[in-house]
Amino acid sequence: MALSTMIHTHLPPALNGDGMNRISAVYAHQGVASDTKLNRGARRLAESLTTLLNLNIEPLCSRKNLQYSNWDSFDDEKHNTPTTSPKEMIADKWRELHGSSDWEKLLDPLHPWLRREMVKYGEFAQATYDAFDFDSFSEYCGSCRYNRNKLFEKLELSKNGYKVTKYIYAMSAIEMPQWLERSRLMDTWSKDSNWMGYVAVSDDEETRRIGRRDIVVAWRGTVAPSEWYEDFQRNLEPIRIGDAKVEHGFLSIYTSKNEFTRYNKSSASEQVMKEVTKLVQFYQGQGEEVSLTITGHSLGGALALLNAYEAAVNFPGLAVSVVSFGAPRVGNSAFRAELDDLGVKTLRVVVKQDLVPRMPGIVFNESLQRFDDITGTLEWVYTHVGAELKLDVSSSPYLKRGFNPLGFHSLETYLHLVDGYLSAESAFRSGARRDVTLVNKACDMLVDELRIPQCWYQLANKGLVCNEHGRWVKPRREPEDIPSPTGEQAHDLSIRIETQESYKMLYAS
Repeated sequence: MALSTMIHTHLPPALNGDGMNRISAVYAHQGVASDTKLNRGARRLAESLTTLLNLNIEPLCSRKNLQYSNWDSFDDEKHNTPTTSPKEMIADKWRELHGSSDWEKLLDPLHPWLRREMVKYGEFAQATYDAFDFDSFSEYCGSCRYNRNKLFEKLELSKNGYKVTKYIYAMSAIEMPQWLERSRLMDTWSKDSNWMGYVAVSDDEETRRIGRRDIVVAWRGTVAPSEWYEDFQRNLEPIRIGDAKVEHGFLSIYTSKNEFTRYNKSSASEQVMKEVTKLVQFYQGQGEEVSLTITGHSLGGALALLNAYEAAVNFPGLAVSVVSFGAPRVGNSAFRAELDDLGVKTLRVVVKQDLVPRMPGIVFNESLQRFDDITGTLEWVYTHVGAELKLDVSSSPYLKRGFNPLGFHSLETYLHLVDGYLSAESAFRSGARRDVTLVNKACDMLVDELRIPQCWYQLANKGLVCNEHGRWVKPRREPEDIPSPTGEQAHDLSIRIETQESYKMLYAS
């Protein structure tokens, strides 16, 4: 999203360039600074903005529903409990949990089975940040740090019972000035493309538990300068024949390609649809029920909607659902109507204090539909789609108060709030299992009493290792983790290995 340029929740500062480190640090500190550090003008501006946007931000000194007066006992209690709830057999209810009835009577109160599935898909989206190479001094900046067969193992997501089958790469159609290029090196793995997400599929055990073969597509949010630029493109353009229109920048990232690039000779759209088509045909050919669940955070949530639209057009009757977090508006009311007609089910998770879901169309949006009898349908007005689960930062006793756009938009903040959500009228769930420490991965949202450092998620020693001579050096990547091996022979070998592994995965599942 355009605003995520400013509230860069997902960028681990230690993995970024120095400039972004300083920017992230400034915003993080501004969000949690005490009154003595805010000048009066800045405070008045923040108060005016929050009043205008109805963000319901509490003063720093206000903290409702505190459960612990002795935070040391909290440490002892939480550190000795599992971080996940037991897996339930949900095969008989999978269609309802997948949105067949638009999650009616499942959101308020939030059904515990649905909560667990939402966290699962949110963690798939979070993986696109956690494995992204942000190091501007790395020749592989913009790629995934691990090959697809190691991704879930490295991020401790193997427990979810899915296998990654395909990485997705995207590019922008614009030329960026050299000072805005993501890497400071001239010789990089790709000058044009970025790792944008992946396709995964449930294994046999998870398939039995959830009642169908689930294909997942996880999309990453904004990190590259060219993606920021595309996020600012506010004009609507047609997505197909008809009145449906979507934001130009989102569509550009989804559909851009260039025959002279290695990773985007085909667009992100073409890559993902080719893989989804292969998997759907294979598993349906085996007589299995198949679903497609698409997830993403911020910009990733917007790409998820475009992906769902295309999948539903190509696979009539396929159960297609979107679970998005902090996603912006994507298109107009005609786009929403077409998604409804195609049977796409969308569950949008938003945080009340987060600005990104209010964009674009912060003023002119679906609220104008009440005047349709007077104005007619306005094709240029942005409109949200699907069901909404609205969360509130003030519901959690573990989160700081005050204006913190970085923290409000963080996907880890979202997942923390989902894990603790019971209903709109209930206090934070006392039995929440997810590790609270994760909230501060890339922001400063946790109360000081927890003594969790801000922005702690980073490579050890910022990626440097001490070699046998006692010198600190940047290590070479393992050959299987290099996105673009040098040498034609090595490239051909990697293609043959990847093809063999794909067939092994398909026939073993």
